[in-house]
This record gives sequence, C-alpha cells and structure tokens, in this order.
Amino acid sequence: MEGLKLSCTLQRGHGGRALLPLFTSRFCPKWGFPLRPCVKLAPSSGITTRSLPIFLDRKRVQDMQLSRKASMQSVTEELMGNPSEDLLVSGDSIRQRFLKFYASRGHKVLPSASLVPEDPTVLLTIAGMLQFKPIFLGKVPREVPCATTAQRCIRTNDVENVGKTARHHTFFEMLGNFSFGDYFKKEAIKWAWELSTVELGLPAERLWISVFEDDDEAFKIWNNEVGVPAERIKRMGEEDNFWTSGVTGPCGPCSEIYYDFHPERGYSDVDLGDDTRFIEFYNLVFMQYNKKDDGTLEPLKQKNIDTGMGLERVARILQKVPNNYETDLIYPIIEKAAELANVSYAFANDQTKLKLKIIGDHMRAAVFLISDGVIPSNIGRGYVVRRLIRRVVRTGRLLGIKGDGQGNLEGVFSPVIAEKVIELSTQIEPEVKDRRSRILEELKREESRFVQTLERGEKLLEEMISDALSVPRENGTRPCLAGKDAFLLYDTYGFPVEITIEVAEEQGVTVDMDGFDVEMEKQRRQSQAAHNAVKLEVGDTSGLTDNISETEFLGYDMLSARAVVKSLLVNGKSVIQVPEGNEVEVLLDRTPFYAESGGQVGDHGLLYVTEGENQRTAIVEITDVQKSMGNVFVHRGTIKEGVIEVGKEVEAAVDAKLRQGAKVHHTATHLLQSALKKVLGPETSQAGSLVEFDRLRFDFNFHRQLRSDELQEIERLINGWIGNAALLQTKVMPLMEAKSAGAIAMFGEKYGEEVRVVEVPGVSMELCGGTHVSNTSEIRGFKIIDEQGVASGIRRIEAVAGDAFIEYVTSRDYHMKQLCSTLKVKAEEVTSRVENLLEELKTARNEVSALRSKAAVYKASVVAEKAFLVESSTKIRVLVESMDNTDADALKSAAEYLLETLEDPAAIVLGSSPSDGKVSLVAAFSPGVVKLGIQAGKFLGPIAKICGGGGGGRPNFAQAGGRKHENLQDALEKARSELVSFLSEKAS
Repeated sequence: MEGLKLSCTLQRGHGGRALLPLFTSRFCPKWGFPLRPCVKLAPSSGITTRSLPIFLDRKRVQDMQLSRKASMQSVTEELMGNPSEDLLVSGDSIRQRFLKFYASRGHKVLPSASLVPEDPTVLLTIAGMLQFKPIFLGKVPREVPCATTAQRCIRTNDVENVGKTARHHTFFEMLGNFSFGDYFKKEAIKWAWELSTVELGLPAERLWISVFEDDDEAFKIWNNEVGVPAERIKRMGEEDNFWTSGVTGPCGPCSEIYYDFHPERGYSDVDLGDDTRFIEFYNLVFMQYNKKDDGTLEPLKQKNIDTGMGLERVARILQKVPNNYETDLIYPIIEKAAELANVSYAFANDQTKLKLKIIGDHMRAAVFLISDGVIPSNIGRGYVVRRLIRRVVRTGRLLGIKGDGQGNLEGVFSPVIAEKVIELSTQIEPEVKDRRSRILEELKREESRFVQTLERGEKLLEEMISDALSVPRENGTRPCLAGKDAFLLYDTYGFPVEITIEVAEEQGVTVDMDGFDVEMEKQRRQSQAAHNAVKLEVGDTSGLTDNISETEFLGYDMLSARAVVKSLLVNGKSVIQVPEGNEVEVLLDRTPFYAESGGQVGDHGLLYVTEGENQRTAIVEITDVQKSMGNVFVHRGTIKEGVIEVGKEVEAAVDAKLRQGAKVHHTATHLLQSALKKVLGPETSQAGSLVEFDRLRFDFNFHRQLRSDELQEIERLINGWIGNAALLQTKVMPLMEAKSAGAIAMFGEKYGEEVRVVEVPGVSMELCGGTHVSNTSEIRGFKIIDEQGVASGIRRIEAVAGDAFIEYVTSRDYHMKQLCSTLKVKAEEVTSRVENLLEELKTARNEVSALRSKAAVYKASVVAEKAFLVESSTKIRVLVESMDNTDADALKSAAEYLLETLEDPAAIVLGSSPSDGKVSLVAAFSPGVVKLGIQAGKFLGPIAKICGGGGGGRPNFAQAGGRKHENLQDALEKARSELVSFLSEKAS
C-alpha cells in the first residue's frame, strides 16, 4: 500500500506543554486508517514547535477527497486530543529524572564510563557496574558511599536477535544506582518502587515483582512495607534470580520489576518470561555473599547494591509503543534509513521493518564505539565495530539503498544515517559531536572497503556454484552449496545469506541451511563464552588494604625523600622482613618514585636503610613501580645488601638521569599531538602511548601512511617549540573547568573530579598526571625514527628526544661518514650515488635474467622432442619434464616457448629446483585443452602440495612453488598420469 507522508507543525500545547514526535502507531476511528502521530510530552526547555511525520494512505485520502488543508486541520485536532490527557516523556527526560531522583537521595551522579573498559577481562563495557568493579572487590577504596549513572553499554552475544524481538539491542543505556556498603535491600527496594510509580508514574497495579526463591527478606519488604500483593510477587530459581560474577566471587539474590502489558489476562498461570505480556525493566542485585571455591557462601563484610534499569525499555513503556525501536531514542535513526531506502516504516512488511531496526540499532553502536576510540579491524573490539558496520551496509543494500541519498549513486550511506545518531547523542555523550569528522570518516572508509569485499564475495559465490554444479549427482538430486561455504561468504565476506540463496536458486543450486545454522551456532557460542560476563574475584588482600592507606606522591617536586616501610610482599604474601638476594615489593607511606600510568613507565632507583650517623645497613634496587588497590604505590626490586624490615625508615632516591629521560619524552608526546593536529587536522587524536626513558611511542587515528614532507613539517614544528624555551604551567582544577578551557584528555585514562593540567602556552594543554620538563629547552631536540600502521586506521610514530636524540644523531652521523668513505662521495652525493648503483644492479640483473631465459628456451627446444601424443581421436601433445636448476622466470619463458612450438592442442607441465632446495612449477594449457574442462590453476595446486607448497593462476597458465625439492619427480609423475587420464577420457 503506497503511503503519503505529510508534515505539520504543532505549537506549544495546553498549559505550556511541548509536543514532540513519538512515532507510535495509532488508529484514527474518524477516518478508519492508521496514523503516525506525535506523543505529547512533559515540559522540556527550549522546544516550542517541531515538524511531525504523519503517514496516511494516499489512496484513501484521495478517495475521501480531503484537501491538504482540511486533512492537516483534522489531523491536528486528532493529535491534540483532550488537553487533560496524561502526557508522556521523552527518553532524554527519563534519563535526567532517574539521575535527579537518586541525586536527591544522596547519590553522586557520575559520568558514563567509556565503552572501552579498563578491565582486561572484558572486551567492552557490558554493564553499568563495570566501572565500580574494583570497589565491589575491595581493591579500591570508595570515593563516595553511593552513586548513580547512565551507562552506555555494548553486548553482541545476541546480535542475531536484534530487531526480531522487541527488546534486544547491541547498544543500550543502563540507568543504575549503586551502594558501596551504604544502604542495602530495604532502601533499594523502596526507592525503586517510588521511582517507578511516583516519579515515572507507572500504574502500580501493572507492576509485578520477582525475588529469589529463598530471599524471604526481599519478599517481606515488597509485600509488607511496599504493599505489593503477594500474588504479584513471584519466587524464582537461581538461574533467574541469583546473580553471580563467575565460579567464585561476589554474588547475591536479585529482584526484578516487570511491567504487565495485558493485565486483563489475570493472575492464573502467569509466566514472567512471556515476552508478549511482560517486560523486565529494573533489576536490583543484592551483593551480599562471596562464593568460595567449594561453592559455599560467606557473607561479605561490605554489602553492596548494583541495579540496572534499561532506558530503552522504560521509554517503550512510557511512550506506549510496541517495541523499543519505536521510541524517540531510536526511531529517528530508523526514519532516516527508511528515507534513504524510499520506504515507509508505517506501511512496511515485517521483513523490511526488521532490516530498518537492525540499521537503527547497529548505527548507534558503531557511532559510539568509534567515538570511544574503537577503529574497525579484524581483531578484538575492532572486529565488533567492523561486524556491526558491515551488517548495516549489507542490510541497507538489501533494502535497496543506493548512494548517499543526495544524488551520488557511488557514494556511501552509513555516514548519512550516522549524522542522525550524532544529532541525538547530545544528552548521552556530548563529546560525540566533537568527534563527528572522525566518526564519519571511519564509516565512509569502512563502507567503501566493505563494498569491494562484497564484490569479491560475489565472484567467490560464482566459483562455489560452479563447483557445486560440477559434482556428480545421483537419483535426480539437485546440486547443493555446502553450509560451510555459505557461512564463509557470510562471515568472512559479509555476503548476505539471503542473496546467496537467491543467486544459487537462479542456477538450480540449493543451499545447505542446516550446515549454515551449525556454523552460525558455533560462532554464537564462542562469542557468548568469551564476552558475556563480568568476572569478579575476591582476592586475599583484605588484611593488606585494611592497614595500608594511599601513598603520598612527592615526585613532582623532589627526587629523594625519607619514608617509612608500611608493608613488604614476597611472592604476593605479606612478610615482616626480607634478607639480601631476594626480590621484594615495598609499600611506603610516601614516595618520590613515579608509578607507571598514563603511558609513562615507572621510575628506577634505590631505597637505603640507614642507622646511626647515616650508616647504610641495607640497599634495595628498585626497577619498577606500579599502582595497586587504588593509589597504593608498589616498589618492585631486589635486596642488594642487608635486611629490610616493616616499620623501618628508608631514604628513597630516584635515578635522576632516567627520570629526566622520561620527562623529556613525556613532554615531547604532548608537542607531538599538537603538531599532528596542525599538520593532519584537528580530528587527529591519541589512541595510545608509551613513554620510556630512551624513546617514545605515540599511536593516533589516521587512515594512511604519512608523507615525508608531513613528517618533516611535524619535526620542524616540534623543534621550533623546543627552541622557544617555553615555561610549562601545571595546575590542578575541576575536571569540567579543565575541559571547558580546552584541555585534551589522554586516551583510556580515567579522571576524578580534580585533574592536573599540563600546558605549554600557546601549543598544548592536556590532562596529565605524568612528569614533565619545566622548560621545553630541556628537550634539546626531537627526531622521528619510525612511522607505521599498527591497525586499520591507527598509525604509530616512534621518536627520540633529549639525550636519546643526541645519541641517535651522533650514531647516524658516524654511519653516514662510513658510507661516504666507502662510496668516496660527499654526504650530499650519497643518495644519487646509491641510486646509480641500484640502477646498474637492476640492469645487470635484467641481463642475467634474459640470459637465463634464453638458456631455458634452448633447454626447452631440446626437451620438446620428449612431448608425446595422448591416444585419442584428438591429437593432444603432452610434455611433463624437469628442467634442473632453472629459476621461476626462466621456467615461465620456457613454458611459453614450448606452448607456441607444440601448437594447439598442447598441455605442458615443467618443474625445477633452482636453489636452496626450493621448487618451481609451471603449467601451460593451450585453448584446445582448456575447452575440454581442465584449468591450469586448479590442476597445478594439488601437484604443488606434493612438494610442500601451493600456487595457482589462470585457466591457461599457472605457477606454483614448494619447499620439498626431493619430491619434485613424484610431483611430475603425478602430473603426467593425471593429465593423460583426464585428456584420454575427455578427448575420446
């Protein structure tokens, strides 16, 4: 049914309330056909009018002879309805109301953590509690007693269900409130109920509760204190209502709140897992036990609360739409995709709607992943974002999206849809807009690359179908494409299985979908097993953390200080003293040693134990310093002399020369980032770094290799800033104030409310806790020693500065002088002299190659006499011979000569072992032989395997290599027998 999209604008409504699009389906009783009207929203600042999409059936409108003016007037009346009707809320409003609700109850509102977690056990941020995992484990002291967040999350284990159900997503927001030993079960339950029924206005009679079957305490709170009828509280088993982090670790019962879409179905035989009736939207985890190795539960000293409310699910309930995708959080993205595909979501069939939902969901995930620094690649997080983008592209192509929607049919469409995601991102993560250029560029590059991959997949499919057709069949069965092949096309080449089936059917080939499903299930299980849980363990550090407070860092202002030994560890166990010769970890109350962080390595140095008049009784050589359990510095080293004991006072002395090297290179990374932004563009940003004593490594997002002139300009800028002798300025300020001032955050770092800002006036301003020079002149000089790609869209620069710069330049000068002496030229003439030598070498090699080819042709003329005829009705000349030590190029020349000499039809296979035990093979078939159905490329591959190698080529000519020269004669014998057998059968 063809649809007509009209647009009308509604002014601010009754009581100053604003009207925004809800995009929900309603049925107009007056006209008898469906509308796509707006939702009436609670007041929202800054919004007075908005264009509303309304989808009408064109034919029915015409039949009723409604003028545009009359229809819009009637639609407006229909949409306005009764001014006293309950007003619904936007997704952004739900988020803010949740955070404000808990903020008013003493919770600290914290920002969403990055989708790239600090936790090495988890690939992506999959839950709101992940950033608080160290607190739950007791490894980091709590900074606040309770907190609330709106956390961005990614889960891909159910990616195949996206769009098929009303609630599955890859990207979603989890609203959460957390208690770190502050309040517990009673407060969590009461507040969750108040938020749901009072703040959000959900009807209490539509809410059902689940509790763990043995959790009588939670049941009584819900029933006796909150007032939920017992018949609407369901006790459920461990699988549903007992949260565990793994085989061992923190765990506890949970309680969930469900919304009932169909209360008219009554209370009998109720199944809370029935998606057609219920949706679980709020989960309360009561983290009160530690599961031990033997499976027993012991109470935690600090009981915690971890909750999660799905924003998309609550928006669906409050906006009264049939699924999460039709909320104002996602639907505008779907509408943009529908516009590009020239379809109407309102009148689309289920399959089209499914595809539009996939695009809407996956584009949200891809945009936020790229914004958080994840670049498409074939491994890890990069593979996740690549897979999502490719699903968008292939789904869009199935919908018929062509070009960028602006007339360029060769253009890409994903950036166009991404613009809508970025527009909606302001309330989720404002910095996404600042990264717009980078996001769109990555999407454009990935889609363009994938379209080429799709085209390669089409060619591979043609070959697979050809192979399927060539397999002998029995009893009239149809040829079949293997499930593994279909899955290879789908998984490796991103080729839609729907297209595979369609193309195969056109040529009379079926697809083994059972085999395809088996491969798909294997991948799904592997994905779930790898990344579907947040692993927590309670380590044996409670006694240690009880006695050790955070280490006071003195290293910004001094390189030596007196300190007291607070604890000693050997092999992870606490000890009182450690004698000479042992490795030890030392915890001090204060230290000048910098602990590894922000990419900068930890300091080296010495700890001296002194008695009497500065008499040294023990020396500890420190070779590494790490942070643990929050801000506790762990000094790792070896006892060189004497015995060190807990409680003793030590003199902690940092190796000043090494520290200076670290300072020089750390400041140089700041200058490098500024230079990259100036030369390559402001969207270029850090993707990782390493600051060592003698070099630096800096990773940044960029899509190509840097040109030599760009590298020279980067070095010129940095050395110019070094020469300006600028004084660095460092200060501590609130995080938001620092960001407002333009300070750049370091990739992957987590910041508190107060941050340290390091500024090179007029050049660089970054949030950084590292050590730096006081004046840029201390850097002395900067030199890039390498630039290379380390991942798709990620480049790496390695450079030296300070003393390492001087050593590098001195070494290169020495080698240049040696080269000048050898070549007997001046330094400025070395390049031209080397170019001349290379040209002479190239000429000499070409002459040698030509001579070898002539020699090979001569040998070929001799062995041509060994050609024999295959006994058949057609005279086919066959020659299979070894040509001793002829190299690959000469062997090719020999084969071409023989093919021309023997005339059509002829089949030639030559082999040789030119040097170092290597094998060269070549097959050349004339047109008459190829017509019989034998191809040189496919024929030669299995022959080469006998020699431990492989190869291929065109139907008429192929080359291959191998490593087992001792098997060459066997390979040639095999080639001779198979050629004779095949040609005898085909030519008879």
